[in-house]
Amino acid sequence: MTADHANRAHAKLSASGSKRWLSCTPSAELEAQFEDSTSSFAEEGTAAHELSEIWLKYHLSQIKAWDHGELWKQAQKGKYYSREMEDYVQGYVSIVLERANEAFKRSKDAIVLLEQRLDFSEWVPHGFGTGDVLIIADGIMEVIDLKYGKGVPVSAEENSQMRLYGLGALDGYGYLYDIQTVRMTIVQPRLDSVSTEELTADDLLSWGEDYVKPRAAMAAAGEGEFAAGDHCRFCKARATCRTRAEDNLKLAKYEFRDGSLLSLDEVGDVLGRIDQLQKWAEDIKKHALDQAEKHGVRYPGWKLVEGRSNRIYSDRDAVQAALLAVGFVEDKILTPRELLGITAMEKAVGKKKFEELLSELIIKPTGKPTLAPEKDPRPELSSTASAAADFTDD
Repeated sequence: MTADHANRAHAKLSASGSKRWLSCTPSAELEAQFEDSTSSFAEEGTAAHELSEIWLKYHLSQIKAWDHGELWKQAQKGKYYSREMEDYVQGYVSIVLERANEAFKRSKDAIVLLEQRLDFSEWVPHGFGTGDVLIIADGIMEVIDLKYGKGVPVSAEENSQMRLYGLGALDGYGYLYDIQTVRMTIVQPRLDSVSTEELTADDLLSWGEDYVKPRAAMAAAGEGEFAAGDHCRFCKARATCRTRAEDNLKLAKYEFRDGSLLSLDEVGDVLGRIDQLQKWAEDIKKHALDQAEKHGVRYPGWKLVEGRSNRIYSDRDAVQAALLAVGFVEDKILTPRELLGITAMEKAVGKKKFEELLSELIIKPTGKPTLAPEKDPRPELSSTASAAADFTDD
């Protein structure tokens, strides 16, 4: 049997939301007022987790070949299953098996556990989560987490979710094994990303006691100060949170210096606020439309109306027949067949075949210049003005 990924239990102070409630302790109590929701992205991730568990259990001899075959057939009938998902999951499975093999080389008594409930309530009231993979060998314990999304790269460095999983694993298995080192690894196969943080068990425990425990107590009680920041991104209250609104509206009340034009420093300061301001504005619009359309909420000065739409054919076959009947030729009225785009093609033929057959035929043009914070790892480009100056100097 495999775990029921879709119906995993979730704690109020969850590990996945820990960046938020550790940074903004009252947010957990505020979020409790909102209903849980899901998305196609979350459901797709659940399907990928289920598929990976089927393959890992088979390779680790935790299920028999016949059972694996039946479970795999069932997975292939799923709404989100595709050859693309199979390829990405196989990439993740290969990484896990590689880590497991390394552990068995260090110790023949190594153990590999899948879908383990990890209890970190010693530091977080009623805190628990589910570890995708747990590998223990020779004083080293590794927790591995699959993230199937492709929107945002996630680093394991100083990742509170992974550290809480590490604490839960230590609490559950530390008394059985002399764990000196804890590794926490995030695998994002669709971004070709593997990130690992390694801490001594003592350092991880100190983080739990000194940093997490007092903040978790405040969060559980709904105490502390609201704080806006990047952690607001997935908060259920992000659209109507007053603190986030006030933080973003600071830009509208920005006290500029005297003068008709903004200085370079002022423009730089505004640039640093724009992304968060745009996200907040989008969240407000999405929330307001949802409330008006689904719940009949009326906002002063606003009404729900029909948006713009484009004309479409009611019957494409009938349109084609009507035009051909009066003498139009197909070349005149039909679009020529074209190759699928790269993303669609990779999904259609599978990542492995795509790489084998087409990797040498794919190029990545130079991206258009864009502004980024100085801490961005990409190298700085020369402006056209500086390039022209260099040419003149030569």
